[in-house]
Amino acid sequence: MKKGPIILSVGGSLLAPEGIDVDFIKKFKDLIVRHTENGERFAIIAGGGKTARVYQEGARAISKISAEDADWVGIFGTKLNAQLLRAVFAPLAGKRIIDDPSAPIDFKEKVIIGAGYEPGWSSDMDAVLIAKNLGAKKLVNLSNIDYVYDKDPRKNPDAKKIEEISWRDFRKIIPEKWDPGLNSPFDPNAAKEAEKMGLEVAVMNGKNLENLDAYLLGASYQGTRIH
Repeated sequence: MKKGPIILSVGGSLLAPEGIDVDFIKKFKDLIVRHTENGERFAIIAGGGKTARVYQEGARAISKISAEDADWVGIFGTKLNAQLLRAVFAPLAGKRIIDDPSAPIDFKEKVIIGAGYEPGWSSDMDAVLIAKNLGAKKLVNLSNIDYVYDKDPRKNPDAKKIEEISWRDFRKIIPEKWDPGLNSPFDPNAAKEAEKMGLEVAVMNGKNLENLDAYLLGASYQGTRIH
């Protein structure tokens, strides 16, 4: 019997913080390929990160654009990052990225790559919907933070890290509504859907690939478990 796929939401801040992070992507690919050789399958959803924000800020500097149009600009940032991943993972990955998380997915490959879909949410939501589509129970959110904190650690030196938290309590410490370019550990709309599904999400720093390796091996890891 085939094992269920592992859902990875990869923040754009990891893929292209100031340009393409070639070293990170090489190491990330090597890690994923090694686990596919042990029978794992992965659905990897790319975020837009700075690539999306730069274009959104450029558009706003020229015109007063709507939130929906800002979202569309960001969505195409995720598609660019996703196409990059699909290309470097070939031939393990399919020939097309998944950009409609609710459509039937013919998951024959060892790796599939997803991107943004519709305005109103981030790629976190797409990852949650792909998890729902594929019947996955766990999702890993790879970003540039080690843990979720009770408040923004960049503004509050006394912020405390959280190792485990319920969705109900997690949603109290993040914004209530999605906004294009929002900087939150997890998209508020995605958090609501994940809670409904009973989905478990692990938030961790994607730069620490040894930590991700430990998680994939079922060992202890550094990060926040939301359930």
